[in-house]
Order: sequence, then C-alpha cells, then structure tokens
Amino acid sequence: MPTNAKGRRRKPGRTEYNGTTNTNPFAFCLRTGFYAGLIWGAARWLLYLIHFTKVLPGFLADPFFRQSFLKTGWGHLIGLGCFIVFSIIAALIYKAVLGRIAGPWPGLFYGLFWWLALFVGAGPALGLFPFFNKIGYDTIFSELALYLVWGIFIGFTIAFEYTDEASREPITAH
Repeated sequence: MPTNAKGRRRKPGRTEYNGTTNTNPFAFCLRTGFYAGLIWGAARWLLYLIHFTKVLPGFLADPFFRQSFLKTGWGHLIGLGCFIVFSIIAALIYKAVLGRIAGPWPGLFYGLFWWLALFVGAGPALGLFPFFNKIGYDTIFSELALYLVWGIFIGFTIAFEYTDEASREPITAH
C-alpha cells in the first residue's frame, strides 16, 4: 500500500498535497457513478421482471436499438450498460454542481430532478415510453422511488467524501 511523506499508509486513489490527503474527484465520480448504475440499474431490471414498471430496462438505448431487441436478454444487458454510463455522467454533474453540500437532501432532490426530466419531460417527448398520465401508477411510483434512492446514493456518497473532515484528521489527533 502506498505511503505518504511521513511513512503513513494512504488509501489508493488519493493524492497528497501539502501534507493532506485528497481524493481524485474525477476517479471518485467514475467509481460512484459505476456502482450507482450497476446497483440501481439491476434494481430497475428486477422491477421490470416482477412487473412493477412497464419501462424497459434499456429505455436509454431506445434511440439506438429496436424495442424488439431491447426486450431480449442482450437488450436488458445493453440497458444496464446505458444506465451505468448515465449514472457516471450524473455523478460528474452532481460533483460539479452540488458536490460540496452536505447531507442526503441534495441527492434526494437530484434524483427527483432526473425522474422529472426523464419521465415527465424527455421520455414521452422522445417516444421512449408513454406520457406520464398513461404509464400507470405502479410504474410511476416504482420509478420515482428508484430514482430517489439512486439520487441519494450518488449525492450522499459524494457529499460524504468531500465534506467529512473527521477522516482527514491526523492519526495521532485526539
């Protein structure tokens, strides 16, 4: 494991500047977005399989693939990959705009923002899925809950990393 100038071990992915250890924001957002997309994309897939949502797991890939393909196993896998890429981009945007705000609330509102943007705005306008009033309550509430926890996951993970000062205390401090 790498060590700093004082011989203490430091976590991988962190750099040292003026005796303090800092996390690389770009790499951290890539990792956060990847795991957010993997975890919550798999949850979306499960919601689709148990018929809690009618929105295909690959709806983000709809402009590039036929819906008949997106309904297959490979289509679901492509959908998961697209959701991971979407989550990485969302994590980078979150860090740039809201990254220094502590607590879970900004992440909750960030998830709500993306749900509104996709399910009320862009999704129906681009023909990715039916209009909001025709999609069904199960789909609306399932997707809303998923995007809220997805936003909290991204927001709270980033906020905790960049606002948690206790982790930056020297080991010998009391």
